[in-house]
Amino acid sequence: MKKLDDSSQKFAKNKSHPFWRWFWLTFLVVSLAYAWYSFYTPSNDIKWVNNITSIQELPKNSNKNTLLFFTGKWCSPCQIMKREVFADNEVEKIVNSQVTPVMIDIDNPSTKELVKYYKIGTTPTTIIVDSQGKVLDFAVGKIDKKKFIEMLSNSEPL
Repeated sequence: MKKLDDSSQKFAKNKSHPFWRWFWLTFLVVSLAYAWYSFYTPSNDIKWVNNITSIQELPKNSNKNTLLFFTGKWCSPCQIMKREVFADNEVEKIVNSQVTPVMIDIDNPSTKELVKYYKIGTTPTTIIVDSQGKVLDFAVGKIDKKKFIEMLSNSEPL
């Protein structure tokens, strides 16, 4: 019987495990797809106000309440809410007509006053305030579309 030289043995050994190549390739593709989906947030037509840094800057003397959405770039539940709740057409219409939406990044040093004032400990936190800054309703953690719409309708200005 003829002995295989070293290069033939390596080739034979590598060729005998195509399952693992396909397994790791599939694992890599699925992992990348999941990571992309996790951080993907579709665009929406909500007219977010992003430059409010203190309680004094909140819209005053308005006939609309203010929606404060405390978020972070790293926050997975926040990304899910942006993708599943805020991207919904029905939610967009209600938010744009009933409230002044303000998105607040808790990691931004300029928003620390608001984070401290409303005692934000976790994200996402959704707060609805009236024109004087009084809290009408709030939710801590991810909420679904139904709960969000219910929250908005329960805190309509009189």
